[in-house]
Amino acid sequence: MEDANLQRLTDIMDELREKCPWDRKQTIHSLRQQTIEELYELTDAIDADDYESIKEELGDLLLHIVFYTKIAEEQNHFTLRDVVDTISEKLIKRHPHIYGDVKADNAEEVKRNWEKLKLADGKNSVLGGIPNSLPALVKSMRLQGKAAQAGFEWERQEDVWDKVMEEKEELEKAMSSGDNNESTREAGDLLFSVVNYIRFLNIDADYALELTNKKFIDRFKKMESIATETGKNLIDMSLQEMDEIWNQIKRTP
Repeated sequence: MEDANLQRLTDIMDELREKCPWDRKQTIHSLRQQTIEELYELTDAIDADDYESIKEELGDLLLHIVFYTKIAEEQNHFTLRDVVDTISEKLIKRHPHIYGDVKADNAEEVKRNWEKLKLADGKNSVLGGIPNSLPALVKSMRLQGKAAQAGFEWERQEDVWDKVMEEKEELEKAMSSGDNNESTREAGDLLFSVVNYIRFLNIDADYALELTNKKFIDRFKKMESIATETGKNLIDMSLQEMDEIWNQIKRTP
């Protein structure tokens, strides 16, 4: 991006902040939820491999960056140049294998070096920097990945699966006791261990689950359509009838 392009955007933001009642009343807190929504819209576009939408959503996110920076500048906290300089310096510092004399032959070594540098910068835990507000599934993936970078990792795939089975048995035991609180905790342990196994396979658990969500939505809507075509309503159908339609859909390419 040329300086003129970015300058045009910041000039527009300055004008909107001055003349538009809605833009003028926004704060970093009022923008927060909208930023989250924009991020999810970007992930939808990425999942669909829709580059035209990706371009648009990236623009929306860039607008939010400029918006937050404008508010911060008004309060004498920092400027857009400060934001760019900060990330530039961080990238140089965190990539000593490119800008220094550290050796890193693969992506795993790069990530390990990254975590070491973060600790050297004052982070008091390898798990530091993971946002509390992350969705639970994504957070578990990040926790496990960071722990693995510190060497807290299974050596064999079979051992990871054995842990899944162990957690499954503990959930079954908790369920048989009738203790719902304990069952909830054990269910969480089982989910965490399954996510860890999927991570061990180098699969993005969140993306894999979203693929299944979309597949379920597609098949369920088809089931509703087939039921409607036969003059029936799912609510009035038996589970066996619905299951027959579901299996019919599964067999259809």
